[in-house]
Amino acid sequence: MKIRANGIDIEVEDSAHVDGVLVPALARRPAVLLIMGLGMQLIAWPPALVKGLEDGGFRVIRFDNRDVGLSTHFDHLGKPNVLWASIKYRLGLLSKPPYALADMAHDALGVLEALQIESAHVVGVSLGGMIAQRVAIAAPKRVISLTSIMSTSGAKHLPRPQAKVLRVLLSRPKSQRSEAVVAHYLKLFKAIGSPDYPLDAAAMRATVELGVQRSYRPIGTTRQLMAVAADITRAAQLARITSPTLVLHGRADPLVPYACGVDTAKRIAGAKLVGIDGMGHDLPPQPVAQILVELLAHLRAAQGPAAPKGKASAAVASA
Repeated sequence: MKIRANGIDIEVEDSAHVDGVLVPALARRPAVLLIMGLGMQLIAWPPALVKGLEDGGFRVIRFDNRDVGLSTHFDHLGKPNVLWASIKYRLGLLSKPPYALADMAHDALGVLEALQIESAHVVGVSLGGMIAQRVAIAAPKRVISLTSIMSTSGAKHLPRPQAKVLRVLLSRPKSQRSEAVVAHYLKLFKAIGSPDYPLDAAAMRATVELGVQRSYRPIGTTRQLMAVAADITRAAQLARITSPTLVLHGRADPLVPYACGVDTAKRIAGAKLVGIDGMGHDLPPQPVAQILVELLAHLRAAQGPAAPKGKASAAVASA
């Protein structure tokens, strides 16, 4: 469904809405706001993770970030010159991004406003983790708990992506034909994937094809990337976060190295760090099962005595 938030249109999936109708009993559940990563759409959240949270007694809200999926696109802001921005960055200069991560954080808060949700557990993956951190900094009273998954503080001293992964990330499809675009993303997801948990090729292709058919917005992804590069103050501001925080990170992540998760946890008072062996920069079934165990325990501890008991999902039960 489409909602108006922070002055733009945002595509949202809310488990409290069934066939477009708000179900009061589901709306009263503690809310979990899921924020997806760079260029990714709300459908990228693994169904097992979403179902595990719902079975755990939570109201699950997913949305397309600005500039991707079915949310408002910002084509009127033009196409950033990534090469020139990279040169300026190395010279210690900053390029002005089309918009900031703080704007994307206010989009997330706007989703809660539109749905009349006073506070929520905020969970972000990769770029979504950076946005989630910004939400917790900007509106601590609205964040019951924070979970940052395979993300980073953005501190300058942290290790960069592996060179071969960065080359794939910054490359472009050979053409704009659907098959070439799908092949490009299959190559990217293989490069950043979990070495110990390779995804089934047919399932990966089906997932990529679904995403490309739903929306293909590479320029929007570039504008999001510019927002990440310009967000240079977040690391120093993480000490302001007071929400109970869980940091989950794959120890084999080739895109956002594990040290980035370690650094994030060190900067947030009381944060718990969980490293997942063999996990890269994706969400395969086995790590998702482990993530669910840690995440549900974290959400319930932060929720306190009123935490929902829920029921064990198949993913959690098999972990």
